[in-house]
Amino acid sequence: MARKRKGRMIDGVILIDKPTGHSSNDILQKVKRIFFAQKAGHTGALDPLATGMLPICLGEATKFSQYLLESDKRYRVIAKLGERTDTSDSDGEVVQTRAIEFSTDHLMAQLDKFRGKTMQVPSMFSALKHQGKPLYWYARQGIEIERAAREINVFELLFIRQDNDELELEIHVSKGTYIRTIIDDLGEMLGCGAHITMLRRLEVANYPQEKMVTLEHLETLLAQANEQEIAPSILLDPLLLPMDTAVSDFPEAHLTDEMAVGALHGNPVQLSGFTEGTLVRMTVGDSKRFIGVAVIDSQGRVQPKRIVVSNDS
Repeated sequence: MARKRKGRMIDGVILIDKPTGHSSNDILQKVKRIFFAQKAGHTGALDPLATGMLPICLGEATKFSQYLLESDKRYRVIAKLGERTDTSDSDGEVVQTRAIEFSTDHLMAQLDKFRGKTMQVPSMFSALKHQGKPLYWYARQGIEIERAAREINVFELLFIRQDNDELELEIHVSKGTYIRTIIDDLGEMLGCGAHITMLRRLEVANYPQEKMVTLEHLETLLAQANEQEIAPSILLDPLLLPMDTAVSDFPEAHLTDEMAVGALHGNPVQLSGFTEGTLVRMTVGDSKRFIGVAVIDSQGRVQPKRIVVSNDS
């Protein structure tokens, strides 16, 4: 007999304003405990040094977290010029110190080289997997793994300020872009070296910054609910965003009740108006209830990929 999973069946997305000094998994486990959720997953790790937006998916929303992994991100970064570290951030050891001698014109010219589509070699201190282990595991053992360059897209790179040895930028990038690598590469192009001292993720996909909440706020609500002897869900659940916000950019495939029955059993259903390979979010009924994600197959049919299992089913 299968063991019953601990926790409640709660679905949705919570936007955590991650504090520095904590791993993304630490935050995930704390949020899962606060919501007493059966399932939880984050949508792309932030380094312990980093702060900012960390969407955490609960329940059925975890099925759609991969699409947030593939979404664009926006960061604010502060770099220290004149020092290069072995991790490209301030958590590492300084391996080289050089004078800062570049001009403003030279800095602007080098920044421009990062804009648009370029090739980037992932950092050895990234979470990219090699033979089942993240690259940072090998880096901590002093092992260098050969990495293939990958195409990235820097949609926007804003120069904010430079004060002596401190440089501040805002960067909007495609999935899989390593900000630490951009800063390390820029430091070498400027001839002085550089490393990250502050990194804050401002945006993931189209999620609004004002919807972020701190872990402390969640803890306060939990304590408040316990003091008032009410279910914590009464105070916590209103903070959750609908699970389909993870795929809000996908075109909508609105199904009839009859079509939805087939789709919920994994069967393709015929629906015109889409081209092959398009990812769509399936809805049903007047309320446009979200029931999952599908792909349009070669016959123009809606082929389900991820299905929402109703809690009351």
